[in-house]
Amino acid sequence: MIVQSVSPDPGCNALLHGTTFADAYRVQTSESGLDAITAAKRIMARRSRWIDALLVFRNILVAPFGLKDGRQPLPEGIVRLGLFPVVSQEPDRVVLGFDDRHLDFRLVVDAPGNGDVTGTTLIRTHNWLGRTYLAIVLPFHRIIVPAMLRRARLGGG
Repeated sequence: MIVQSVSPDPGCNALLHGTTFADAYRVQTSESGLDAITAAKRIMARRSRWIDALLVFRNILVAPFGLKDGRQPLPEGIVRLGLFPVVSQEPDRVVLGFDDRHLDFRLVVDAPGNGDVTGTTLIRTHNWLGRTYLAIVLPFHRIIVPAMLRRARLGGG
């Protein structure tokens, strides 16, 4: 299944004002009528072992800086998909993400019902730590996001 890099929808910028980084990837599934929450659940449901290993390594490296690792308790009524809290949910769009000391992050999953699923990443850095973190993780991000987006296909496997 081919995942294509696409231009982020300019409308996504309203979801994270002051965005300093944005990218988007799209995959065509074999399932017309696929809604955004189902696609997001498939994307976030399980990760490959190599992605989990990278996340463990990341959490060890950032622990001294007090950065979030996706295991923090959430306020009542907030749901988590994978590591990320659901910020908002509509039939054709789910926004996941959180705000942290170094940067704010959003993953926007769009599934308009035609079989296309687009994952847009939005980042707003706050300081030198956020800019440095982003520079370090971008090469991994460009591999991980397409790998996870492939899981949106029929059956999620």
